[in-house]
Amino acid sequence: STAMARGKGNSNGNKNNSTVTLTEQEIRDLVHLREEEKLARDVYRYLYDVWGQWIFDNIAASEQRHMDAVKTLLDKYGIDDPVGNDAEGIFGDEEDTYFQDLYNELITVGETTGSDALKVGATIEDMDIYDISEMLKNTDKPDLTSVYENLMKGSRNHLRSFCGLLETLGETYDAQYLEQDEVDHILITPKETGRK
Repeated sequence: STAMARGKGNSNGNKNNSTVTLTEQEIRDLVHLREEEKLARDVYRYLYDVWGQWIFDNIAASEQRHMDAVKTLLDKYGIDDPVGNDAEGIFGDEEDTYFQDLYNELITVGETTGSDALKVGATIEDMDIYDISEMLKNTDKPDLTSVYENLMKGSRNHLRSFCGLLETLGETYDAQYLEQDEVDHILITPKETGRK
């Protein structure tokens, strides 16, 4: 892309950096992840408006940072941003309604009760961890790996937060994407620090 070429203008003939290209799978993964992080942000903003629970506002802000991190990679590799004008609660196009359908389903469940809203949050983080762990298998690029690992750490912390609040209500979260023992392991390990 021209952006990549422009950024590498003074490479003095060293082509290592300027010839890095992504596989079709890596591109698909980044595009999917950008929309998945938007899904999380938009659902949490919606649920914050419904319930006023601080956790949704806090984690929505974190999801915005996650979206920005993925956008940096899209820009670096000259990949079109699927988010477009970033209208809240609007996803994809008419041919691909996956994220739109999922958003509509999650907010409907999350409107039911406060504990259902927390379970929706846990479900989104469960899905994120599962999907990103699969994406890690599809790349050997250090920049992608670093972003993926950072986002996954954030999602593990978010999962701990949602499940911790559920526990105070006497409720538990049943794994939807990961195996239950993987979720249980995350929940018994301490919150991870560093960039999120």
